[in-house]
Amino acid sequence: MKVDYPTLAKTIAALTEGETDVVALMATVACEVHHCDDRFDWTGFYRVTGPQILKIGPYQGGHGCLVIPFSRGVCGAAARTREIKRVGDVDAFPGHIACASSTRSELVLPVEDARGALLGVFDIDSDQPAAFHQRDADEIDRILKAVFGRL
Repeated sequence: MKVDYPTLAKTIAALTEGETDVVALMATVACEVHHCDDRFDWTGFYRVTGPQILKIGPYQGGHGCLVIPFSRGVCGAAARTREIKRVGDVDAFPGHIACASSTRSELVLPVEDARGALLGVFDIDSDQPAAFHQRDADEIDRILKAVFGRL
């Protein structure tokens, strides 16, 4: 099963319309994205909770790391640089944090509010190598901006 991005975007827009609670929005997005594509093994948010610190937020899948400093891993790099990170082989990524031994590839996107404040990162892991394409990054980024960019 591969994601149908137009349908996913419409579904998330309908489910989140009028909602302003960040955690409720994160939970809804994580759930909808996780169940839309069989490449997505772990799907969730890491929230900015202090200076240079991410803590686990709403997610779907097995356990995730509880705390990730901006200085470590793919999630930390995405938070630190505020750039999308698409990693085809996590073992080749310097400083990768192995929260789950099954993860082979990862897509991490920074999440900002309307003022440009970093709320956290959205992390999608796959048990398949090189599972993510540029279209995945572009479409999911567009969804995140539509949901969180109005806050």
